[in-house]
Amino acid sequence: MTEVDIDKENAAIAKAYKELLKVSYQTLTVADKKLIRQAFDVAVDAHKNQRRKSGEAYIFHPIAVAKIVAQEIGLDATCIAAALLHDVVEDNPDYTLADIEEKFGKTVARIVDGLTKISSLSKEADVSTQAENFRKMLLTLNDDVRVIIIKIADRLHNMQTMDSMRSDKQEKIASETLYIYAPLAHRIGLYNIKSDLEDLGLKYTEPEVYHEIHNKIKESKEEQDAYIKAFTKVIEDSLDKEGLSYDIKGRPKSIYSIRRKMLKQGVSFDEVYDKFAVRIIYKSDFANEKFLAWKIYSIVTDHFIPNPIRLRDWISSPKSTGYEALHITVMGPKGRWVEVQIRSERMNEIAEKGYAAHYKYKEGHAEDALDTWIDKLQEALESNETNAVDFVEQFKPNLYSKEIYVFSPKGDLKSLPKGATPLDFAFSIHTEIGMKTRGAKVNGKLVPLSHELQSGDQVEILTSENIRPNSNWLDYATTARARSKIKSSLKDEKKEVAVEGKEILRRKLKQLKINLDEKSINEMVVFFKLKTSLDLFYRVGIGSIDNPMLKDFASSRSGVIMSYIKSKIRKPTVVQNIDKDEITAKYDSLVFGKEEEKLDYKLSACCNPIPGDDVFGFLTINEGIKVHKKNCPNALSLQSNYAYRIMQAKWIDSSQQEFAAQITLSGIDNLGLVNNITKVISSNMHVNMKSISFQSDDGVFSGKINVVVKNNTMLKKLMENLKKINGIDKVIRV
Repeated sequence: MTEVDIDKENAAIAKAYKELLKVSYQTLTVADKKLIRQAFDVAVDAHKNQRRKSGEAYIFHPIAVAKIVAQEIGLDATCIAAALLHDVVEDNPDYTLADIEEKFGKTVARIVDGLTKISSLSKEADVSTQAENFRKMLLTLNDDVRVIIIKIADRLHNMQTMDSMRSDKQEKIASETLYIYAPLAHRIGLYNIKSDLEDLGLKYTEPEVYHEIHNKIKESKEEQDAYIKAFTKVIEDSLDKEGLSYDIKGRPKSIYSIRRKMLKQGVSFDEVYDKFAVRIIYKSDFANEKFLAWKIYSIVTDHFIPNPIRLRDWISSPKSTGYEALHITVMGPKGRWVEVQIRSERMNEIAEKGYAAHYKYKEGHAEDALDTWIDKLQEALESNETNAVDFVEQFKPNLYSKEIYVFSPKGDLKSLPKGATPLDFAFSIHTEIGMKTRGAKVNGKLVPLSHELQSGDQVEILTSENIRPNSNWLDYATTARARSKIKSSLKDEKKEVAVEGKEILRRKLKQLKINLDEKSINEMVVFFKLKTSLDLFYRVGIGSIDNPMLKDFASSRSGVIMSYIKSKIRKPTVVQNIDKDEITAKYDSLVFGKEEEKLDYKLSACCNPIPGDDVFGFLTINEGIKVHKKNCPNALSLQSNYAYRIMQAKWIDSSQQEFAAQITLSGIDNLGLVNNITKVISSNMHVNMKSISFQSDDGVFSGKINVVVKNNTMLKKLMENLKKINGIDKVIRV
């Protein structure tokens, strides 16, 4: 580079720096400016020999990121300094974290450390690594949520300047942006940045689609501006009459959201009806905000007919990101639907700046929305039983989910993801309440735990000390928090059964003259084709390994020839890690439909499902039931064209499946008989009573009981105990 070029570049760097101070959303004090200047000097020095792929000096990148942080997200001087320094430690060995801490203090150092950790994560392309990185990234929230916010700004600038990269690199970074960063920006309330990230993501993942929509928006801009002008003219006079101070802007919807509408509704660009929104931003003091919003609403709807289904009132109950606004869709001129967003200047700032505006308006004395958000994230992170991909899949719906608002009996408002059930509500109040949920009332009526809650419902949870979560609860719970707590409770319960099972096994083996020691446990695990000793004890505990099976085992041990052969055959099959702490979910059989029946099936060749995959059954004409993975390439077309031939299907661990059985009883009626029968059933562990009916006819008693049991052994045991009841004559399984 010639000296002239270097001078030019230095002048450009100085100009970019000055601009950064000018655009800051927060007012910067003298001390703030000093801190930012110091960070700028260190960054210039650290990156002095670096250039980006495009050839420009690297320092432009940290300045641009700091500018996004200062202007678009509106964070303070600490964050601006951290954004300037975000690549220093990673890119220049002369600067250590200790240096940063010494010069800029603990907070800046902590944020820079978090950002360095994220960058050093492996950059492999496969989904599971991406997911693992994502999880680690969220774990850095422990340190400081600002890490994530600056990371989003960093990603936005990288997406804006990707043109000189290889196309495979562009695609990888863009898909990761759509998969992870856009949902995160949405969740933090950075809606403008979310839209930019989505549009840029689309630009590199589906360039033709992006450019086609982009050009069409450009072509229709003039016509659109004229339309918005005509639309606003109609309302302006009425708004002026009321003496309101306001600003009306037309805003085209993002390319990505237009594309999403086209796909979702199966329509072309021209058929997407609300390609733009009209925003009315009004001046108001805090006390009159609500009143004025509804006043403007009534003026707009005086002139244009609203679509009643599409009223969104986020002023009475703001989104959990703090977003407040009234959204209405009205029938505008020429029979076109127009979305109108009504916000005060304060609401508009919150919509555009997210939490930064909250800080400005709350001035630290109200409950901090950011803290509650971090708490929610922490919960999801602490349940680390799931693997990373599941975690992201669980986390994403919770990120993007539409929210519903429900009330507690006392009238407190709770926000839950759409599709949530009373069980989710119970766990959202407190884990203890969730664990002890016996039932729920919605708007005063008893409902099943699987009932889908709607916005505005009032939910009361009924609890009981002797209730424990059962495996059905996983079918009813939708939030990550509820599911992880239920899973860990079920695991603990299985361990308790296993402890009991171990004692039962010790007693039963004693009768067979076998000691329960490491050697015999090892042999039994191999003999019963299990994975761990815990599996063995659990299966004895629930009775799926019963006396005859243990006798078979004992006889296989005796016999000299047998033991000789066994020593030859069985030696190599020493179980690896027999004391591993798990009860394997052996997904060894498939069941279909609501009744979970076992039916004949074939695995389809197009997606080759394996045990444990999410699957569904498809009823073919000649080949019976074919099983497909839910994400099979053909799944969408099968589900949309032949919905009536789709069957629910899921893999189950045969040792943990439950079966329904009916028992009939007869005998002589006497006082307290019914009480004795129900006592016996409820004291039989692992037996669940579904329905019961009795009748007494001239002193003769007959009854029918439907129970759910894990296996035949349990049913026999129950029937034996029922026979012992005084007055019972016959107990028969139907």
